Amino acid sequence: MYKCTLIGISDSRAQWFPPQVQAVISQGKVFSGGKRHHEIMAPYLPSDALWIDITVPLSAVFEQYKQHAEVVVFASGDPLFFGFAATVQRELPEVQMQVFPSFNSLQMLAHRLNLPYQDMHVVSLTGRPWDKFDEALIAGEAFMGVLTDKHNTPQVIWQRMQEYGYSNYEMIVGENLGNETLERVSIFSPGREYANPNCLILRKTADKYRPFGIPESEFHLLNGRTKMITKMPIRLLSLSMLDLHNRQSFWDVGFCTGSVSIEAKLQFPHLHVTSFEIREEGRELMELNSKKFGTPGITTLIGDFLQADLEGLPAPDAVFIGGHGGKLKEMIARVKPLMKEGACLVFNSVSPESKQLFEEGIQAVGMQLTQCARVALDEFNPIYILKAE
Repeated sequence: MYKCTLIGISDSRAQWFPPQVQAVISQGKVFSGGKRHHEIMAPYLPSDALWIDITVPLSAVFEQYKQHAEVVVFASGDPLFFGFAATVQRELPEVQMQVFPSFNSLQMLAHRLNLPYQDMHVVSLTGRPWDKFDEALIAGEAFMGVLTDKHNTPQVIWQRMQEYGYSNYEMIVGENLGNETLERVSIFSPGREYANPNCLILRKTADKYRPFGIPESEFHLLNGRTKMITKMPIRLLSLSMLDLHNRQSFWDVGFCTGSVSIEAKLQFPHLHVTSFEIREEGRELMELNSKKFGTPGITTLIGDFLQADLEGLPAPDAVFIGGHGGKLKEMIARVKPLMKEGACLVFNSVSPESKQLFEEGIQAVGMQLTQCARVALDEFNPIYILKAE
């Protein structure tokens, strides 16, 4: 295969194509697309056309493509907008590719609403995780377009937003856009099902308060014990040392109430936060506090960190050790080989003994102490905030 032409189409059963695209279709021999695309395009194809369904596994589809010199692929909307074109580029990097786009579904929904969409923040949940959607919510994007799928439906998305306190958005759903008989645009209603395909526009109706520095008293605490939480000024200074603005993956080891993880996610919504706690009570505390402060997307792992299965987790470029249970040096030795090049490690020491353990632990694994701050709050003992790189 040396050429792949991608043609964007809508859900209309009366397609219109410019002369250049009509020529591509009339001269084509091998065509491809999803089953819905085949239904729409069947009347426009040559009588001797060969059709290749796009189904999983995609590797089998591309093996069929390679048996032909040219393939014409039909895709929804703009193939270069979260579409099949990127897959072709990845799987067939040497192929000559030409794209004829149509309006994508979010453009069409904006057209139906007469909404200028140059400032739309677009998120795809079509076969993708929640990360980018959560980031946009926490950041408070004013105008969002959301691509959905059969699993991440308008109902599921709305439910997630309600659980984490994001009721400050109006949701508009577009169903079967372009289909002359089935198209529908409506304000979201929790009580009804929505036809596929659909997409959403979210418009912020009010700002959601996003604190910087959450007082300890605001958190759900472990047995009501305020001493089991990282104090707010210490928490903010620790996050500053972690330099999270320039990091991607943050591990919080020994999270207890989840205060450091939640503060990190609030201030740096792009972060992938993975949090570890040995106590089972931590699971409920993290859930309660995450929902209270609006921080979806924190990965919580309960159990002994030294025995945890860390395979498959995103490698950290920043680590905070908040609790160590007397195993500080072992924790440092466990996490160091997994850290990215240039990663940093921050620890709050409440005693000279734990400070010495940290210094010995980082020395043993070849890390260097680069910052040390001594902070005293009210009647509490001084705390050392230590950073190693």
